[in-house]
Amino acid sequence: MNLKDRWDNLDHATQKWLLDNPGCQVLPRTITSVISKECGEDLATGQHGQALVSREDQDFIRSKMVNAHP
Repeated sequence: MNLKDRWDNLDHATQKWLLDNPGCQVLPRTITSVISKECGEDLATGQHGQALVSREDQDFIRSKMVNAHP
């Protein structure tokens, strides 16, 4: 998915959800749908509308947490 390139397009509520769930490996379809709308593109999803979160994306989210709370 590459959240790093999409981060600035996400609203605060979506960013907060991601920061509150840094170990999430599969995004719920509601969050996947919101991210798709906010970024203006369809994300690759499974049959239930969920998107996989890569290790790179998880690491990026964790790095945002560290930078947000020094």
